[in-house]
Amino acid sequence: MTEELDAETLEFAHRMFDLARDGATTELAGYVDAGLPVNLTNEKGDSLLILAAYHAHPETVAALLARGADYSRVNDRGQTALAAAVFRSSGEAVRALLTAGADPAGGNPSAMDTAEFFDLPEMLTLLRGA
Repeated sequence: MTEELDAETLEFAHRMFDLARDGATTELAGYVDAGLPVNLTNEKGDSLLILAAYHAHPETVAALLARGADYSRVNDRGQTALAAAVFRSSGEAVRALLTAGADPAGGNPSAMDTAEFFDLPEMLTLLRGA
């Protein structure tokens, strides 16, 4: 049985995803601390962590990781937060994800595949050091 979400709940969820995209770390962390599921995903399977990583917000990535965000979760396209951070060449976010335990070979394309495909030698160095 699928429950339909009301307009107010959907609007709130969209706002939470926007906070992750915008790097509104303090506000988003406050909502998670108040009970927002840290692994909330949108209709594309993008988690708050994936969105924060893709939009190169390392402080938000770190805050979500500190609150238990699943760094191994993949979206509907098989992408991970680590691959997103690599794509954006966000070294600080990559380091935070690696420190948390993210696998450079996880996902499809993996973070390693992404760094190689887009010729990102700095990201390859970070990933190989993991």
